[in-house]
Amino acid sequence: MAFQKGDTWRLKKWFTVYAPKVFNEVQIGEMPASDEKSALNRTIKVPLSTLTKNPAHAYSSVFLKVSDVNGDAAHTNIIRIEQSRGYIRSLVRRYRGVADSVISTTTKEGKVVVFKMIVITRSRVARSKTTGIRKELTEFVRAYAKDNELNTVINAVIEGKLQAELTAKIKNIALIFKVEVKKLEIR
Repeated sequence: MAFQKGDTWRLKKWFTVYAPKVFNEVQIGEMPASDEKSALNRTIKVPLSTLTKNPAHAYSSVFLKVSDVNGDAAHTNIIRIEQSRGYIRSLVRRYRGVADSVISTTTKEGKVVVFKMIVITRSRVARSKTTGIRKELTEFVRAYAKDNELNTVINAVIEGKLQAELTAKIKNIALIFKVEVKKLEIR
């Protein structure tokens, strides 16, 4: 078939997309683009389990933004890490208490990070306990982010270290079933 004026698909170039340094710059896949400028600032959604090779992370997604294009290589930065809604809904059941919190803070290097957290208790709790949980949660997360760099914070959230430390910190207020980071946004 002859080349037609409107057939721009054949003019597109394929770019190899690489993950950020936090994930050891593994190859994610390929994407077509007409030129390097059109490949910049694209958002890519990738399951966390493909980046970490851990099937336990199947319920999490990582949103990456193409920040730099060198030749055929497109390098990315993390925009956010997000839990699936179905996973969060499976945690919240009848006769359990829930405390949500949105915490905006800065890391050691000055990056703004927004944590959207959820704490689920084993049984229903009084409002005063929910307020106490939220207060401890906010204080701990702000101090943790202030003392660590962005990559350390991201690794702690992915590996569950931050959630484990939070559970140990607030377990004296109420019986804790689960502490999760619903969403982690980097601005």
